[in-house]
Amino acid sequence: MKNLIYTLWALLFLVLCHSAIAQDQQGNSGGILSGNLEANANFFMRDTLIGAEGTPQYDRQLFGGESWLNLNYSNWGFEFGLRFDVYNNSFLPNPLDSYTDEGIGRWFVKKKIHKLGITVGYIYDQIGSGIIFRAYEERPLFIDNALFGLQLTYDLSPDWQIKGFTGRQKNRFDTYESVLKGGSIEGFISSGESANWSMAPGLGVVGKTLSDGAYTQLQNTVANYLPQDTFSLQYNSYAFTLYNNLTIGNFNWYVEGAYKTGDIYFDQFATRLTRTEGGVKEVEGKYANNDGSVIYTSLSWATRGFGASVEAKRTENFNFRANPFVSLNQGFINFLPPMTRINTYRLTSRYNAATQEIGEQSIQADITYAPTRKLSFNVNFSNITDLGNVNKDQGETLLYRELYTEVQYKYKRKWSLIAGVQMQRYNQEVFEEKPEVPIVETFTPYFDFLYKIDRKKAIRFESQYMMIGDDIKADSKQDYGSWLFGLVEFTVAPHWTFTISDMYNIDPGKQSPSDATGEKIDVHYPRFDIYYTNKSNRFSLSYVKQVEGVVCSGGICRLEPAFSGVKMTVNSSF
Repeated sequence: MKNLIYTLWALLFLVLCHSAIAQDQQGNSGGILSGNLEANANFFMRDTLIGAEGTPQYDRQLFGGESWLNLNYSNWGFEFGLRFDVYNNSFLPNPLDSYTDEGIGRWFVKKKIHKLGITVGYIYDQIGSGIIFRAYEERPLFIDNALFGLQLTYDLSPDWQIKGFTGRQKNRFDTYESVLKGGSIEGFISSGESANWSMAPGLGVVGKTLSDGAYTQLQNTVANYLPQDTFSLQYNSYAFTLYNNLTIGNFNWYVEGAYKTGDIYFDQFATRLTRTEGGVKEVEGKYANNDGSVIYTSLSWATRGFGASVEAKRTENFNFRANPFVSLNQGFINFLPPMTRINTYRLTSRYNAATQEIGEQSIQADITYAPTRKLSFNVNFSNITDLGNVNKDQGETLLYRELYTEVQYKYKRKWSLIAGVQMQRYNQEVFEEKPEVPIVETFTPYFDFLYKIDRKKAIRFESQYMMIGDDIKADSKQDYGSWLFGLVEFTVAPHWTFTISDMYNIDPGKQSPSDATGEKIDVHYPRFDIYYTNKSNRFSLSYVKQVEGVVCSGGICRLEPAFSGVKMTVNSSF
């Protein structure tokens, strides 16, 4: 059956491609065929010193890779899409394991009939900011939460639209059994062409119906709980959201409030009692059934040379998954907006705050000031805590705090400099589930210098130094200790880019590798990259030695082990 579906889709696209070519030869440009290819290849080289070992790739497979081919065709008022996915010895689903499979990762058909829009297949969409529903993908984290089903939209007026959908969430090349359904109404209001204000309100609802298999499994699980930890079960749960975006001149205010009815989820930070041969003891983690809520707002104001924004969010019991038995980044129906700056430099992005759907309250402020075209300043501050524990009379626990400063200066078109300092406090026990470790404190100065040799050639220097410890002055050598990073990049436009970098564990900490005597070793993590770009094709070849760390994308994070080997990528679009 699986091969039959592949064959039918391949035949359909051959017919569409033939039609597009025939129309093009006849001078009819009504049909448009486009697409892109993304392919990654990893060659694994064991390095016991940094912990790059112990997985099937290092032990015997030596190679792994992924590739995705997207094809899109539009004609006759239809849009067709097809994506073919290939995973060979891939570590994307689980960095400690190997995954091999291939198949159609996505297909869809869209049609607009007057005011009615119809989409069937795998659908990417969201309601509001995504707090109650977001079907999306993040390939570096192996997230593909497409909705497999039907979506209808209807234009009530040029400024108002109603939307409804139903289906099941994608799970690799299959789907979760739980059924999702929902809808929204969104609009736009302004006071006219001469006014300087407008608003875009919206209302949405999403419902989830557990499958019989998941419900039975939950019954069996809860039956083993002691009376004080048991709870009632239900098949259906619902999430509601109300949101609005108000713009008045240079001022913008977005606010969204969401509520989720009782829904069963696993709380890894909670404890429950269990019977043992010696009596009763506490164990970490248990299933719970609670209502949930999220309040999120952002304020921004901008004028010439100055901009400021403030965001705040409070989250409580908003773990919303298609299946309560999946963990990590799997099965999320929704998406909670991240509340930290997206850092790009190697050391400033080493410690990332993953969104805590069980409970967090956070605030972020960002100020940018550019007195001239040559000079600009940026300051960003974020602070995240949990909600505290009233029953145990415990106050809020700090999860993450960051102060980031940046100065940019451009001298004519010849050179530019970016420099600044980052300071962090990072709760490694929560974000990386490492028990009884202190909050990591960092102090990281950095700079980025670009010099244009001529119209085609440029060289860039980048460096960061991360001091780490309970007390920066005492430097208690937490985690891996202090780091020094340097990079040199040489560009020959429009085709070539060469980079060489090294991340050096200059002052080893508790997690750093040791020699035979137990002495901590200061290890180098070099990297060499070659990039070649020709029109819409881009190729890269890299030798990489990478330390264990957290990889994030838009607030969604996962812990990745150390890597040692060669990486190759191909990206092409047409």
